[in-house]
Amino acid sequence: MGEFAQKRLIRKLDLELFLSRVAPQPSPKVELEQYTISEQIAANMLYIAAYSNGDILGKKVLDLGCGTGRFALGAAFLGAEQVVGIDIDRSAVETASENSKVSNLKSNVQWILGDIGSITGQFDTVLQNPPFGVQRREADRPFLVKALEVGSSVYSLHSHPEVDDRLIKRLKSSEGFLTLQASPFLERLVEKNNGYVESVFAMLMTIPRMFGFHKKIKHDFVVDLYVIKKKQQ
Repeated sequence: MGEFAQKRLIRKLDLELFLSRVAPQPSPKVELEQYTISEQIAANMLYIAAYSNGDILGKKVLDLGCGTGRFALGAAFLGAEQVVGIDIDRSAVETASENSKVSNLKSNVQWILGDIGSITGQFDTVLQNPPFGVQRREADRPFLVKALEVGSSVYSLHSHPEVDDRLIKRLKSSEGFLTLQASPFLERLVEKNNGYVESVFAMLMTIPRMFGFHKKIKHDFVVDLYVIKKKQQ
């Protein structure tokens, strides 16, 4: 499948359809903030990485905190040469492994059960949807630091710093994302770790009621995709 994908442009609709077939986390854990990213957001992120920036096709890709493998398998589907997914949750990794078998992408995707700190080596591209810090403040920080340690290009999703109803309304009538300025805090963290923010895209995320403390049937909020590059030595 990876070799075939490299020979042609994959339509975003086909990518979304593929991603919709990736089974989600069977038993999400609130302490790990395991919210399944929508296929629309995942497709937008992968499309930007693959076709706007050339960071997927023929590349070595890492899905940091891979969950059930939506980013990793999407990258393989789009033609990544090699993909590694790592997560600390055994049930998520087992589901990711099963997803790769069902998707016919077992040969060029490797799954690792472990903490993100155990990853070494160098990757062309890192894809990640780290914890937003709702349960534990700054939970996304170790992911950004590790991503910039091992990756040349980083695509990282983060919670928008404030509730912005006007932005939500604009996103609902947009093509899926809008460009924004970077958060000063995240920009400083990235620069401290030898990187720079190339661009930021706001996207609309909707999650259903999953846990007991959720009061709404569904919740709309904004997530920001950070496109980050490592500074050349």
